[in-house]
Amino acid sequence: MKKTLALLLVLILTLSMTAMASAEPVKLVIAARGGSHVDVINAVKADFEKENNCTIEVLGLENTDLKQKMALDSRNAKGAYDIVMLDDPWMPEVTEAGLLLNLTQAGYADDADFVKTSLALGKAPYGTGDTFALPFAGNVTLLFYNEAVLSAAGAQVPDSWQGVLDIAKAVNGKDGKIGYVIRGQQGNPIVGDFLPVLWAYGGDIFDADWNVLVDSAEAKAALNLYIELLANGKNFEKNDIVSSVANGTAAMSLGWPSWYIVGGASTAGYAKIPGKAAPDSVEYPSGVIGNWLMGIPANTQNTELAIKLLTYLTSAATQKAAASVGAVPTRVSVFTDAELSQKYPFYATLLAATEQSVERPRTPKWGDIENVFGIELSNAITGIKTVDQALADAKVAIENAIK
Repeated sequence: MKKTLALLLVLILTLSMTAMASAEPVKLVIAARGGSHVDVINAVKADFEKENNCTIEVLGLENTDLKQKMALDSRNAKGAYDIVMLDDPWMPEVTEAGLLLNLTQAGYADDADFVKTSLALGKAPYGTGDTFALPFAGNVTLLFYNEAVLSAAGAQVPDSWQGVLDIAKAVNGKDGKIGYVIRGQQGNPIVGDFLPVLWAYGGDIFDADWNVLVDSAEAKAALNLYIELLANGKNFEKNDIVSSVANGTAAMSLGWPSWYIVGGASTAGYAKIPGKAAPDSVEYPSGVIGNWLMGIPANTQNTELAIKLLTYLTSAATQKAAASVGAVPTRVSVFTDAELSQKYPFYATLLAATEQSVERPRTPKWGDIENVFGIELSNAITGIKTVDQALADAKVAIENAIK
């Protein structure tokens, strides 16, 4: 009898182990921004797959396609995606539409190791509400400059916009050099390029009650300086901006770190964007924060495992491991890690700039606002309209856009 029971137990155990071994792994799908972000996820996913008996498929999509597919799939009862990447200005729109799982309600507790300005981007309402997404990839605009050009002009890295203009005037036209390069194309380029100047002058697009401020005295002063910078420089698109600063044709420009920094090497000097108009002016936060976030669609079929994967992909250990394949951290402990800081010296500048950065207005209408504001800024720098007229028209257009 005992022998029979023992054999039966062995049989049950064998069948159980066989069933476990033959169980189909769960498939998780990540809709990601194409390019380096896909490389980062693919580089770190193997350990998670092994430990959780799952496979992870990463779909690399362009911005517009990513946003559109996420919105379309949200209409389905059973979602096709388990994690989605989001450009941070999308957050008001996607949370208002109910596209994302509320992580706070699902039991997620915020991790204080995230840079505060990055963590705030994934909350609705912004900064104070529940958490709907976590910061996956850090980014903030910086001032990039050619060290040789500044040195030849006897100039130090400027700490004010008047200082930037003074250097641009000293350099422009000398030996074929360009003093400063703006990114003045309509829409996103010129708005993103002008906002740091506007903020450094103490201006903004809205006040706390959503009154439009783009025709303020501060905005007019900022735009007049921006036009002076163009008069002592050029208006280029991104690739020409990068090449001109990198090769020493131009002295300075604003840009995103990924434009100039690859791995641990940079093709230009970099610094936090000046946060004041003149050397003796009040200093304001001025860099545009632009993190890529990760959230979980509300209609995922794998909620618990998706939360586990999201936590894994944004963890300090994973961010540190992914640094070698181009990941930019969003955690203080990774930015300040001794080994990484030595290998990637731009981390210190990027952390300081991120901590003093400014988010773009948190409204579902941001795309429309950016478009109409960019049109009027373009009208001003090309001389089609005066500064006063362009900003007055921008105010009306933005007010119409948010109605």
